[in-house]
Amino acid sequence: MTVLVFCEHEDGAIAEASLETATLARRLAGATGDDVQAVAVGGDHAGDTGLGPIPLHVADDERLAGGYAPAAWARSVADAARRTGAELVMAAATDRGNEIAAYVAAFLGQPMAANCTDVRPADPLEVTRVRWGGSLLEEATLTGSPKVLTVSPHAIAAERAAGAAHVQPFQPELADDDLRVRVTAREEPPAGKVSLGEARVVVGGGRGMGGADGFLVLEELAGLLGGAVGCSRAVTSAGWRPHSDQIGQTGARIAPDLYIACGISGAIQHIVGCKAAKRIMTINTDPEAPILAQSDWAITGDARAVVAALVAELRSGG
Repeated sequence: MTVLVFCEHEDGAIAEASLETATLARRLAGATGDDVQAVAVGGDHAGDTGLGPIPLHVADDERLAGGYAPAAWARSVADAARRTGAELVMAAATDRGNEIAAYVAAFLGQPMAANCTDVRPADPLEVTRVRWGGSLLEEATLTGSPKVLTVSPHAIAAERAAGAAHVQPFQPELADDDLRVRVTAREEPPAGKVSLGEARVVVGGGRGMGGADGFLVLEELAGLLGGAVGCSRAVTSAGWRPHSDQIGQTGARIAPDLYIACGISGAIQHIVGCKAAKRIMTINTDPEAPILAQSDWAITGDARAVVAALVAELRSGG
């Protein structure tokens, strides 16, 4: 069978989550002797994309150049699935990937399995997927043709494949109604700001920081470490930080080398967002805080005082 991977990209650079999905697709195809192909909407994909020398179908329509339009993008992916005879369509379980996959499944009249961490060749297809905010792994089967699923970010380590993809532009069959909903403007982050999804170090703050002013010292620590600042849902609910900084089930899911959780108790919804971190250091006044069970190191104390001491030590060259 043909496995078709929907690839998100930024100016032609394939997103890390899509490379993770392609990695799982190659493993699956390697076990079954099938081939892997990819599809993207627009973009210049000349050179090494990390996908390797596979067919990369690129939807080329001037109406797609106006910004993200979920129905039109999904229609393009569904069209590519028909053209390639794909029996499995995969996408990363990002906000955009899940939305596109849901549309694709609806257009093709098939079920969809979201947030998969593993896929095993069988008839029907066997999948493991995350449920209940990450507290449960479900073993399930997926039927239909083509089958549609999304892969949970950071569940698979991305393995870049060398070689340029074979770019094959195609004209998708779009209806005017497919373009009724689209992104018309984007608010870019401040220049030089490290995004939560890409940061190798993330400093997170919770209710224990006491207020919006308490995050000033976290910003300072993150700046010294070349990282980004995140927060818990309680912080965004209180209006101390924007939702874009939220880590958790309803926020960003991070996978840094180091996550420093300051004044965060560690509700399961927050753990879902940070459990892919390679190392977690916790600073909390409560030695029984739930997040300590997930931590590699723990410091018991007031987060504001401890972080201030860390900043002073780093500034002194210690």
